Amino acid sequence: MTTGTPRGGADRSFLFVLGSSRPDGNTELLARAAAEQLPADVPRRWVDLARLPLPDFQDVRHEGGSRPVDENGELLRHATLEATDVVIASPLYWYALSAHAKGYLDYWSGWLTVPGSDFKERMAGRTLWGVTAMAEREEAVADGLVTSLNHTAAYLRMRFGGVLLGNGSRPGQVQGDDRAMVRAKTFFHREPPIARFR
Repeated sequence: MTTGTPRGGADRSFLFVLGSSRPDGNTELLARAAAEQLPADVPRRWVDLARLPLPDFQDVRHEGGSRPVDENGELLRHATLEATDVVIASPLYWYALSAHAKGYLDYWSGWLTVPGSDFKERMAGRTLWGVTAMAEREEAVADGLVTSLNHTAAYLRMRFGGVLLGNGSRPGQVQGDDRAMVRAKTFFHREPPIARFR
């Protein structure tokens, strides 16, 4: 369903997870352009993974041990669970998510087994979005990133709002991508469907 304005305030809150290795990059600029179109009463939180580093994820599910508690990981877990809409803003690196963004999603695997977290159940019905800037103009090169986010949403029975794509390599270049900037104006206006594996 598409509407003229995004549904507002009381029932939505956005978490923007920045996965770039440089501040104020093209992906962040594009994400902020889209966020500016949200109603003023919609809460939004920005987390820069380069400034909130996560240790490499350790999968201890089958080792009988306890997962080490990481302060930054716990902050991100709570921020993720508090949001109705999670936006992964990752540049396209080698046709996939950045290492920062992929590491954040790896932590979701651990959060599935945190006692009392009910992570999978609580994420169901929420919405996952993507924003990416890439050097290529051919959008098909981002298919791997799009599929990764779609399948993540499908596994958790989340909605998937798709990926806002923009062209930009040099700092600020995405602002000259007129098509991307037009898309940004209505990107969050849709009511996305529940994600399906495809």
